[in-house]
Amino acid sequence: MNIILMILLISILILVHELGHYAAARICRIRVSKFGFGLPFGPTLYEKQIGDTTFYIHAFLLGGYVSFPDDEKDSGLSDDSPELFKNKTVGQRAFVTSAGVIANVFCAIVLVLFTAFVWGKLPSSEYDVYVTKIVAEKGASVYNSGLKPGDKIVKVNGVKITNPIQINLFAQASKPFDNKITQETYKQKFNELKKLNPQVSIEDKIPPATKINLPAYSDEPKIVLSKIELFGIPEKDSSIINLTQEQKTLRDNLLNKKTYIADGKTTLKDVAIATADTKIPLIIEIEREGKIITLNKIYPNNDGIIGIERTYKEIFNQTSNIKSGFVNSFNYLYSNTETMLWSLGQIFTGKIPLKDLHGIVAITKVGGDVIEQQGLFKGILLTAMISLNLAIVNLLPIPALDGGHLLFLLIEKIRGRAINEATLEKIGNTGFYLLIILMIVIVFNDIIGLITNKF
Repeated sequence: MNIILMILLISILILVHELGHYAAARICRIRVSKFGFGLPFGPTLYEKQIGDTTFYIHAFLLGGYVSFPDDEKDSGLSDDSPELFKNKTVGQRAFVTSAGVIANVFCAIVLVLFTAFVWGKLPSSEYDVYVTKIVAEKGASVYNSGLKPGDKIVKVNGVKITNPIQINLFAQASKPFDNKITQETYKQKFNELKKLNPQVSIEDKIPPATKINLPAYSDEPKIVLSKIELFGIPEKDSSIINLTQEQKTLRDNLLNKKTYIADGKTTLKDVAIATADTKIPLIIEIEREGKIITLNKIYPNNDGIIGIERTYKEIFNQTSNIKSGFVNSFNYLYSNTETMLWSLGQIFTGKIPLKDLHGIVAITKVGGDVIEQQGLFKGILLTAMISLNLAIVNLLPIPALDGGHLLFLLIEKIRGRAINEATLEKIGNTGFYLLIILMIVIVFNDIIGLITNKF
């Protein structure tokens, strides 16, 4: 039932988008020959002629369209008719083209304001995270850290914790002996080795039976995850050195030793890399009885697990009066728009891979779960964000999207004349086919996600 409700909510967003185009066209006195709610595949549930426009409701609701007489050979209008889209000014055509985006933005604002004033609060997108139980294996460092059930985890490695997932990501990134080190850690360890062993050649292999003094054991530097890594997406780092199989074996053999007798197969660089790959601490700050306490270092186990159970409490901003309602609604819309734009940038720069893109199937599933588990107001807010996302994506300067048409209109305005229709058609068709391919890929990702219980 909740999934059906989510489908209806998404369908309404598409209807709002197309109504934006329709209303703008009527304002500019452009004739609209067809208005369709849903995609023209399969049976048509409803059809009615009202004035010059035929309205359709199709069985497949997740779509919509507005059609102008310009697209029809037998429209009954002369080529110079003022009711044709092509005969309007660039400004009027741009208004009609962007009206769907405007409608979606307006819809998002209305939905958020509605939720704020009816529900009386808005999510801040942050959570307080509390420790409920320590469940680590016997002898784990967490027992000596000072951590207790009831503690609120405030920071990990200097990063404010606003979501329990962040703790998992830090722990996973801080696994001991993870077969990689940074260039900085390597250089530090290499310089220590040179001072302890000035007689050894830096570049050549160490002669057999040579005694090498090893630097004192030390932890690797704490991990500080970037913004994209806090989304659970690994970021490529050119400064990382990955250990070879020989260096891994050497690391294991040198653990907790003060000297090394060379076998003639290793260099000082190999020893530096091997001794640099050690444990990585977590520096955790907690709040207890109103005081901020920095715990003793905690080291995750080989699986990247600390060994604690947690609970979390969502933080809400109250919207009990007109001022707080508008202010917190604006903040909610602003922060989510910023996140969407940032995520879009990560997609275009390749930092978020194509396999992690999801679409309508995933949105419907997640939306249905949100309504079921967190209530209708959370579902409405998700719908508002989808509406905002629909507006942002449609503004992209890609052929077949509203942003692509706006780009062509801008070029026309600069050139003083329209782009050749044949050229426009070729570009539009190419963009459309690429969009279809992308949609197929996204639907495939959604299906795989459902099968593997990704969401």
